[in-house]
Amino acid sequence: MPGPKGSGRQLLPFDLRNPRRRHKLKGTRACGWAENFVAFDSVSAEELWCAVEQRVPAALSAVHAGTPFVDPLHAAALHDLVVLHYVRSYHYRRVHIDAFARARVGLVGQLVRNYPAQSGREALRETGLHLTGSDSLGAFAERLIDRSAVVRDHASGKIFRTSIEDTFYKVRAMASTWRLEVLMPETGQFLIGDNPAVTLCRDGTNTSYGMAFGDANTLVLPIGPGHLLALGPENVMGTVPRSVVDELNTVQVHAADRYVYMHPRSGLEAFARAVAEQQDKERL
Repeated sequence: MPGPKGSGRQLLPFDLRNPRRRHKLKGTRACGWAENFVAFDSVSAEELWCAVEQRVPAALSAVHAGTPFVDPLHAAALHDLVVLHYVRSYHYRRVHIDAFARARVGLVGQLVRNYPAQSGREALRETGLHLTGSDSLGAFAERLIDRSAVVRDHASGKIFRTSIEDTFYKVRAMASTWRLEVLMPETGQFLIGDNPAVTLCRDGTNTSYGMAFGDANTLVLPIGPGHLLALGPENVMGTVPRSVVDELNTVQVHAADRYVYMHPRSGLEAFARAVAEQQDKERL
């Protein structure tokens, strides 16, 4: 929606942590943006993003014209866009951080269990103390690990930058046999969360989300109120009923880190509020 003169197009960011607050319009550049998402050598990652994104405007124009599959390059660009948003996300960063934390705890335990004598000698050399108990050896092992190059590279963001780039290429290769679906709502509009690309798995009438890519049977990405991209068995452009739109919008709310974005005249505030408040009740 165009905003006041000179302000450009605007969206309504809905804060899921404060669903009852009065939400204000923001320009599109201020929505879905994270400062220092890749903190270390970000030029490398930005070059990768740019290589995908520079192909997107023409592909989106083809989507709006109803011809996304006339040029195979357009479908390929949109396919890569879905993968890019899957790995360049709060969700992937959280998975990466949690995995590193678990690995660090596991390594501390391994040092204490498998190398107690060596750890004790190193502690004596460094501190002059004889450490024998698992708690004291564990505390010393944490100090050793925290001084390691791997932990320093993790703290700087170097490992995350490398991981996110490698994962993009791996997921793109895994998804190479999937085709592109361009879906439009018969009625209503799509929400876009701040973790917009979401893995889904449908089992009969049940739909789950957020599983590992290899366990999903589709990956969805809303690209506007009137269009959603999904990976599937064949190239297709079609419409989905309101029940599916509501289901996909519910997934966007559940998968979001904090915000979902909507067209200012979509009427979706009440929907997002109801889903967010129900989710909070289920967490209690």
